[in-house]
Amino acid sequence: MLQSGDLAPSFSLPDADMEIFDLACTRGKQHVVLYFYPRDNTPGCTLQAADFSDHEDEFARHGCIVVGVSPDDCLTHAEFRDHQGLSVRLLSDADTEVCRLYGVWQQKEVDGVKKMCVRRSTFVIDKQGKIRHALYDVTPRGHAAAVFELVKKLESHNAS
Repeated sequence: MLQSGDLAPSFSLPDADMEIFDLACTRGKQHVVLYFYPRDNTPGCTLQAADFSDHEDEFARHGCIVVGVSPDDCLTHAEFRDHQGLSVRLLSDADTEVCRLYGVWQQKEVDGVKKMCVRRSTFVIDKQGKIRHALYDVTPRGHAAAVFELVKKLESHNAS
């Protein structure tokens, strides 16, 4: 598992508009909240994405962008974004390569059946590309506000 102080693994993934997001391009420019979620259009994932979208301007004021990653394809992301009125960038990790890189692709037992799925996790990455916070098994409700508090502290820490 990745933890605070680790260098965030670099990756490039397409977003809902099939434009490539490259984490390395944020270095030296922006903090990144990178959150992994299981699937578009499920209650928890919708709540989490809407919450981050509702506070996206506040994150931006603190030099931070928010991106969500799930195994859903770009078209599914676009439909989810448009239907829910989301503004955060949703990245498609259809082959789960980045989920594996970040250690969030795990086996889970649901109703006695074992299956692979995304462990809902969030990483706060500073402008130097270091993970400052690694949060696993997060609860969607209130999560964006808690992460925002971490980002605010990150900015004040960098200012000192």
